[in-house]
Amino acid sequence: MPEDPRLPLVASFMKIGLFGFGGGYAILPLISREVVEVRQWIDAGEFADIVALSQMTPGPVALNAATYIGYVVTGVAGSAIATAAECLPPFAVMFLACRFFMSIKDSPRVAGAMRLLRPAVVGLVLAAALTLVNRQSFADWKSVPIFLAALALTAGFRANPIFLLLGAGVFGYFFC
Repeated sequence: MPEDPRLPLVASFMKIGLFGFGGGYAILPLISREVVEVRQWIDAGEFADIVALSQMTPGPVALNAATYIGYVVTGVAGSAIATAAECLPPFAVMFLACRFFMSIKDSPRVAGAMRLLRPAVVGLVLAAALTLVNRQSFADWKSVPIFLAALALTAGFRANPIFLLLGAGVFGYFFC
């Protein structure tokens, strides 16, 4: 009898939720490793598509990705399972941390741990970016000017990200 795919789905996303510090982009390498390399539920190209769609839809990127991957694995039930499994560990940790935070907030050890976590989170976000740049997911050389224009408009002129997404989509449709 084949194994129920819901059990590995729960285990995978609970592990991702438990060890995924630093927000959605920092969790992306963990999700990629688990669902692309270990479980092989999707390939790297589909993962890049999931990340792009997750960025455009409301809500946290990692949670949107979990919902979609759950759907790929077992349908609507998988979406609910993966979403809940990813949310449960951080919710439990935050619930416990909030209960006890007032007694430890002034501790030098807690402050030191937070200072040490900051560079690790930056590294995880960079790893997420590098995860998305590979032969399967990187479109082609025509994507480079779109990226550079969006970067320049964001950094130099603080352009509205919605207009940047729309402009990149129109440019990509007509020229790529």
